[in-house]
Amino acid sequence: MILRDVEVEGRPGLDVRLEGGRIAEIGPRLAARGDEIEGGGGALIPGLCDHHIHLFGLAARADSVVLDDAASAGEVAARIAAAAAARPPGAWIRALGYHETLAGELTRAELDRLAPHHRLRVQHQTGALWVLNSLALDGLPPGDDPAGLERETGRLWRGDAWLRARMDAQPPPLAPIGRQLASYGITALTDASVTTDAEAAERLAAAHRSGALPQRLTLMSGGALEAPADHAFAVGPVKVLLDDHALPDLDDFLSRIASARAWGRPVAVHCVTAAELALTLAAFGTAGARPGDRVEHGGVIGAAAVGELKGLGLTVVTQPAFIRERGDRYAAQVDPAEQPDLYRCASLLAAGVPVAASSDAPYASADPWVGIRAAIDRTSIGGRVLGAGEAVEAATALSLYLGEAADPGGAARRVAVGAAADLVLLDAPLSEALAQPAAERVRTTLVSGALAYGG
Repeated sequence: MILRDVEVEGRPGLDVRLEGGRIAEIGPRLAARGDEIEGGGGALIPGLCDHHIHLFGLAARADSVVLDDAASAGEVAARIAAAAAARPPGAWIRALGYHETLAGELTRAELDRLAPHHRLRVQHQTGALWVLNSLALDGLPPGDDPAGLERETGRLWRGDAWLRARMDAQPPPLAPIGRQLASYGITALTDASVTTDAEAAERLAAAHRSGALPQRLTLMSGGALEAPADHAFAVGPVKVLLDDHALPDLDDFLSRIASARAWGRPVAVHCVTAAELALTLAAFGTAGARPGDRVEHGGVIGAAAVGELKGLGLTVVTQPAFIRERGDRYAAQVDPAEQPDLYRCASLLAAGVPVAASSDAPYASADPWVGIRAAIDRTSIGGRVLGAGEAVEAATALSLYLGEAADPGGAARRVAVGAAADLVLLDAPLSEALAQPAAERVRTTLVSGALAYGG
């Protein structure tokens, strides 16, 4: 395949030949051979990598009631009522993105009023908590309740795998999100789910082999995991999931790090709060950090912690889109003195801390261009600017998505001879596209030289 008249690293009017899944030649007016795609002067850039995503959750979102942008308790009730009207009595309703600012703390009693004839489960915006109504709980026989289940209130903490196994629900299709992510220019994904086991990994591998998920896959897990011989996925870090309300003791944390070391894998730690980060820094300070160890999210990083991250050699995988999508709530609820600590970026880079970007979808938009824009302007949907000093230049914002999946925050991949043909063709030169970052700029996405989107 040849891509004609594309811009490569600021040089316009070039052709790029692809052979065997790699870039074979770059130059003006290359000899015709094989299929051709007319670039029209658009930039050809490396495919984007989402370094932290939850693929099954994103797929399930398509069949869920989304509450993230509900404006009131009345709107929450109306959306759930509409879902109930479209389903037979007794059917499950899954709602996502709830936060207390919408209608206060939820319990099974409130959910019984919202859906008296259906099995309703509502997930908190953090992803840590489900609340179930009485019909849903009645369908979960007692006897093996996990420690995180409070039947009186209907609350279930960190019980996704347990709940899914007892619902006997059919897994959602992955092909629609594979197409959606390709349309954004994403060619590599790191699934960051702690619940991934051999069965879940095989489902993702099968989706990749069939082309439903054309992107290259890297999978985290909470336990041991082996990569298949055909490289349908690579094995990433061991995930350590922390929750402020139930933090492990240091010895338990250190044992998880030791397990990861025994498996020859780095460690990725969920750190949204300052307390979670403090425990993480203490654990790595005791056990020692190794290349590839990561802090996921970095939701709150105090100024003093920046130097500790640098000293330990940890990478921060952050989500700029949270500033855009949740910034108005942060502005209202977070002490103004602490708002500069939210989802840092520029200060980490300036200190020499490797930083990569990701979506954390479905908990934020899976569109990386939303994250790129937020990294540039640090502006919420409502127009509030949070942590203006953490804004980065457009080229830097893009580069946060260009690292290798195995080395987030490392050197950005390039469009160069010999590189893998994981590529995105934009509809304009790069400077123009980054002036108004948007997924609509993506014309064509190629993974290993094969067409994943556009043409």
